[in-house]
Amino acid sequence: MRVLNSGARNAGQIKDEIGIAANALSFHLRILKDADLVRDQRRGQFIEYELNTTVMDDMIRFLMDNFSGKNGRPGSENSPPAEAERSENDLPSKASDER
Repeated sequence: MRVLNSGARNAGQIKDEIGIAANALSFHLRILKDADLVRDQRRGQFIEYELNTTVMDDMIRFLMDNFSGKNGRPGSENSPPAEAERSENDLPSKASDER
């Protein structure tokens, strides 16, 4: 996927850039296509592969909507406040330290 980040490539270009055997590349491209992360299009005698960024955009939007708390900190609405946000009432009293 890193190779396709800069634009569409055919299998030969991907193979040369990564240094992977053709059969291994074919196997991985099929998995990425089945997951809808990569799409292909025939251009003349070659098939070009490119990232399907809409799937990644949807996944990022889902993660941000469902796992991002206030101030963009994951899960912050359920976690204790950061050290700078704590008040004196949140700190343990000396009486509880003496036990």
